[in-house]
Amino acid sequence: MKEIKNALVVDNKLISPNIYSMTLDIKDIAQKAKAGQFVNLYCKAESRLLPRPISICEIDKEKGRIVLVYGVVGKGTEEFGNIKRGESIEVLGPLGNGFMIDETKRKNIIVGGGLGTPPLVELVKHLKGEVDVYLGFRSQAMLIEEFEKIGARVHIATDDGLEGFKGNVLELLKNNNAVGDIIYSCGPKPMLKAVAGWAKNNNIPMQVSLEERMACGIGACVGCVCKVKEKDEQDWQHKKVCKDGPVFWSDEVVWDE
Repeated sequence: MKEIKNALVVDNKLISPNIYSMTLDIKDIAQKAKAGQFVNLYCKAESRLLPRPISICEIDKEKGRIVLVYGVVGKGTEEFGNIKRGESIEVLGPLGNGFMIDETKRKNIIVGGGLGTPPLVELVKHLKGEVDVYLGFRSQAMLIEEFEKIGARVHIATDDGLEGFKGNVLELLKNNNAVGDIIYSCGPKPMLKAVAGWAKNNNIPMQVSLEERMACGIGACVGCVCKVKEKDEQDWQHKKVCKDGPVFWSDEVVWDE
């Protein structure tokens, strides 16, 4: 059973409007964490008992640190945004099942949308061969430099066209005639569903990291269930995104609900 531990906040900075990057010194989690997993962060305010699940953006096993990128969307994450360097925060993790990296694939396509982008940074570090990263945002892009430092080719789509291609990320994939051996993706469910359909039509296997709303983050409740079926089977069952996922193969997920 994992224990809640105190982590030292090494840095907590604003990187985009209402989006922060927090670096935590917590060796136990850094040593065990894998790309695609997440942690639970706990608020200090007694009125906010439920933890906030935050995906792991980067892992530094040598220094014993992890980087979390999160958006301020409520009172809990607002509290996180006010935490100063040198303070501590309670953390539980690593949680969930991350990406299943296939080192035999030489042409990797990464698709991220909005706050689904951060967990893809650590993933790209472990991929072999060519990596094309396709990212979709409403307006302002983020984390482009982090992907480029790793050697990935980055392609941006924004709804308003202020950065990169004007349109959504699926339209950008089609516009670029994207070709790959495998797709790894994380983002809003409508985006994942659309890209999964495109992947199926092009016979490209795809892994998706689902962003269902979580409560406990450890599989004790049923707040984050999704419908999943075995490959080539018709019958489905409920799976808990926090415990059985968040990563699944796209052809296992029942998209039409």
